Amino acid sequence: MTDARAQRIAVLAAAAKAKSAAKVAAAEKGIRALVKRGEPITFQAVQREADVSHAFLYNHTELRGRIEHLRAQARPTPAKPTPVDSESTLVLALTGQITHLKKQHRQETQALQAALEQAHGENLDLRRELTRRGWPGDIAHDNDD
Repeated sequence: MTDARAQRIAVLAAAAKAKSAAKVAAAEKGIRALVKRGEPITFQAVQREADVSHAFLYNHTELRGRIEHLRAQARPTPAKPTPVDSESTLVLALTGQITHLKKQHRQETQALQAALEQAHGENLDLRRELTRRGWPGDIAHDNDD
């Protein structure tokens, strides 16, 4: 290997190290900014904040461990189930009954409305038939005498 080639390789290796160090610094700065703003720490958030690739974050062992640790800390612990007391059970039961009764009332009202419309239609048909057969005037007035 010639000295010129070895020198070019050394320069390229130094440039790659400097580029990697700059990306690590940007990622660290991004993590600090996210923490400061109270935003969740995720690989995607750090990637956007630091303008580095997912692959870089995943392949850098220290950054990956730090992000995974911060991400795990930010996850809320599952809420403990609240004990069911008799009062809340009663409220739930009564609410269910009210909902059922409202639905039943609505259905009955719709059925009655449909029956009333049908009766009005039949009444109209009968009045037309009476008029066609020549019955005199308004039948209701005949009963007033």
